[in-house]
Amino acid sequence: MTMEEHSNNELSENTGENTSEAQTNSTENITEDISFSNRIDLSELKDGIALIKTEIEKVIVGQKEMIDMLIASILANGHSLIEGVPGVAKTISAKLLAKSLDIDFSRIQFTPDLMPSDILGTSVFNMKSSEFEFKEGPIFSNMILIDEINRAPAKTQAALFEVMEERQITIDGNKFKMDLPFIVLATQNPVEQEGTYRLPEAQLDRFLFKIDIDYPNLDEEIEILTREQNLKGGVKTDQITAHLSKAQINKFQNLVEQIRIESHLLKYIADIIVSTRSNQFLYLGASPRASIAILRASKAFAAMNGRDFVTPEDIKRAAIPVLQHRVIVTPEREMEGITTKQIIKQIIEAVEIPR
Repeated sequence: MTMEEHSNNELSENTGENTSEAQTNSTENITEDISFSNRIDLSELKDGIALIKTEIEKVIVGQKEMIDMLIASILANGHSLIEGVPGVAKTISAKLLAKSLDIDFSRIQFTPDLMPSDILGTSVFNMKSSEFEFKEGPIFSNMILIDEINRAPAKTQAALFEVMEERQITIDGNKFKMDLPFIVLATQNPVEQEGTYRLPEAQLDRFLFKIDIDYPNLDEEIEILTREQNLKGGVKTDQITAHLSKAQINKFQNLVEQIRIESHLLKYIADIIVSTRSNQFLYLGASPRASIAILRASKAFAAMNGRDFVTPEDIKRAAIPVLQHRVIVTPEREMEGITTKQIIKQIIEAVEIPR
């Protein structure tokens, strides 16, 4: 090999090394330039939710799905109906959630003799001014827990229609706006039906979610007993600290509304809803209000996971709690023991997931 050839080979090798180094540096620069960040800053929301969960888990053992659903309903600015047998922490969970938030809270125990004025308020004659003054009822709060909602007659249940949907009430021709946020959490017992009044479909449709609560498993039951033993007469709710203010909750609700959802996912929601209307096992399918509820709920789930966009998994997660109280099984299938939850699962599996 001549000196010239040897020099050219070294030059070629050096050039190759330099090119390789340049490509590596270029790739590193490109990688550094790319930032996969959300369009919406959800860090405060995610941290706030983590604090709430930590507070509730100081008292409640298990029931993580129920807690997630309750938090999602608040973010989506919707109401929730909690159903479960007595003693599975329906009421205490709602109270703990309210106590972990720096908001006004009121509890209404529904009974057969409860009147609409006992909830909404009434006009009282003031002797000094010789005028009627409106005295607000317990519904004027930020979070309202309605215990055993199916205990009150239809007239009292109907008093909730306007306030749950429009966040206002009309008394003697005057409109009174609710202070925001305004969330109703209602409980009912599915077992004991004596002396109860079944909620009509129009009332059920006002609830964003119907949350079913099951019994705890063996390990959770042991943990419940252990905590009760260690409590030694103390009050459970004294352990809870309030974290989020009204302004923060309203801010989070506005952020959830800005979560992005692609057009093909909107069609996916519509396909699920339309499938309920043509299903041979269902006597009554879901209404457009149900599709809007899935949209809002799926945005809330996306935000809770730190994403500013909705995925098909968010929609699938929202479908059952949104739809199970809005559709009615045909009498024949109901006699066979088929539930709305089973039918909704089949519908979700049958509808093609968009890619």
